[in-house]
Amino acid sequence: MTAVVRKQVHLAAQLPGIHNVTVWSDPRSRSQIALDSFVRLAQTAERGRFDFFFLAEGLRLREHKGEFYDQDVVGRPENLTMLATLSAVTNRLGLAATVNATFNEPYEVARRLATLDHLSGGRAAWNVVTSFDAFTGENFRRGGFLAEADRYSRAAEFLRAARALWDSWADDAVRADARAGEFAGSGAGAFAHRGPHFDISGRFNTPRGPQGHPVVIQAGESDAGREFAARDADVIFSKYNTLDEARAFYRDVKGRLARYGRRPEDLLVVPTATAVVADTDAEAVAYAEEITRAQVSPGTAIAHLEAVWGRDLSAYDPDGPLPDVDPEPDSQLLKGHSVFRNSSRREETARRWRKLAEERGLSIRELVIEVHGGQTFVGGPRTVADAIDHFVQSDGADGFVLVPHLTPGGLDDVVDRVVPLLQEKGVFREDYTGTTLRDHLGLRPRTRTSTEEDS
Repeated sequence: MTAVVRKQVHLAAQLPGIHNVTVWSDPRSRSQIALDSFVRLAQTAERGRFDFFFLAEGLRLREHKGEFYDQDVVGRPENLTMLATLSAVTNRLGLAATVNATFNEPYEVARRLATLDHLSGGRAAWNVVTSFDAFTGENFRRGGFLAEADRYSRAAEFLRAARALWDSWADDAVRADARAGEFAGSGAGAFAHRGPHFDISGRFNTPRGPQGHPVVIQAGESDAGREFAARDADVIFSKYNTLDEARAFYRDVKGRLARYGRRPEDLLVVPTATAVVADTDAEAVAYAEEITRAQVSPGTAIAHLEAVWGRDLSAYDPDGPLPDVDPEPDSQLLKGHSVFRNSSRREETARRWRKLAEERGLSIRELVIEVHGGQTFVGGPRTVADAIDHFVQSDGADGFVLVPHLTPGGLDDVVDRVVPLLQEKGVFREDYTGTTLRDHLGLRPRTRTSTEEDS
């Protein structure tokens, strides 16, 4: 009888910076700006043998009715600077940063990522994102915004240009003890890229990092985003953490790989998720309800509804029924948020929310909790471990990016109580077996030798 091969679970951690994840009212909640918070969370993830530590990015503080949106963290450090610092206090943990492809240039991003890969010994990753709105663009010389098709075409060309820069050096072009001029190949670093968005040429001054190319991550639900991931990414984030939706997303994305000559294992699907762990299932359910109601306060519920309706709804009772007025198609009370920038999508969402509220008898706050709140995995340690394993073995995902509701101690229960059970099941590593993030993810290295360069 052939033994059934069980998939290995991949786990990553994210320090939350926007949305309404963090429960600020909890006395254990600490700064999301101080270095100590980043260090502790990253070291906890490494203690749990996680694949990587991820930092999201916001290039402008969102505004709600002309004021700073109180779900954003003000003063968040720049990602690559922070991850370079964390490379000195971790040894194996991957370090993943969101870096925007709309308001940056290939040369500088490629150089910063290659530098992080060198500093960390091959642990760098880049989450390639785009920006959709002129509100964010006001912070940059370019200004304005790009249509969705142009955003993805620019991002794809941005990545091609960055890879040309990384490939301008061979893996063996520089010796560890080399001095100026002591490298193989007079053409090392020479590059030229010409396309609709970029026309650049010169000499790249940073040799390839230990991974060749940093791991490329992408987050996109649209057809263009999924196609971009299938063609170019190593990891794709997903918002789908209910099994049926997740399996449909998983099948769709994995099914696109063959047309680019890629294997299913060349792209990992990792949804964001939360985990609430307690001694018993009943205690965990009660705790999860407490967390969710803290995350979706009455004010937060109204703010979410105003983002959809495009109207000031502060006079409505968050524990009462939905407003009996229609959305304002062209109004945007929440600036800097991509979800409801399109008026037809806003009206469609409002209709869907109203139908759900009527069918279930939900108040405004209960509806927002139903749509945006709730926790992914809830239960005692064994229940949570079984649920994570079942999700992965059922092809709903290859693993999860866990977003804790507390900073910096929010991962402790998972690392100390759930990870050992996954290891007991044989679906999670006992220890790191490689040194690079590509090793952890089971991805092939991107290599280029001086022989290839000269041929």
